[in-house]
Amino acid sequence: MSNAPLMPMATAVWLVENTTLTFKQIANFCNIHEVEVQGIADGEVAKGIVGYNPIISGQLTKEEIELSSKDHSRSLNLTKQDIEISNSENKIKKYVPLSKRQDKPDSALWLIKNHSKLKDSQIAKLIGITKNSVVAIRNKSYWNFNNLNSKDPVAIGLFNQSDLQKELDKADRRIKREKKLKEKI
Repeated sequence: MSNAPLMPMATAVWLVENTTLTFKQIANFCNIHEVEVQGIADGEVAKGIVGYNPIISGQLTKEEIELSSKDHSRSLNLTKQDIEISNSENKIKKYVPLSKRQDKPDSALWLIKNHSKLKDSQIAKLIGITKNSVVAIRNKSYWNFNNLNSKDPVAIGLFNQSDLQKELDKADRRIKREKKLKEKI
């Protein structure tokens, strides 16, 4: 990625209209030709383009513009900002092919056997089945209980180990809270 600001032409329009920077400084900052900046000032280039304020968007500071306005040999420096991009994968429900759908009740059985401290709602949320199905599997009243084979959901890819660990930690905290409440009584 280059060191140009977002929307360089609109930024150049704003800088021409609102600062006393030289054409060369604006051209260098926006990675456009100096003749284009002169054309913007003359009204021949970028007609109809609304100026984009680089201060509001955090690409420049007022102080940076003032320093460069006083010293015409000084170039503008783009403000570096680290933008945190959130991972929204866990919010998106994944399509599960028909061949893998039987793995969900099998995985619920595995979680019930191996991590009994998890609540039914936690198991349902992890695997992507209804709480009623988890309750039925736990009570052995699930319609197809006799044909269920316990399968590790992490191994078959229904969710990852970190998701399971988060839910297990949550269950541990809940159990500790319940113990404290019993001790108080």
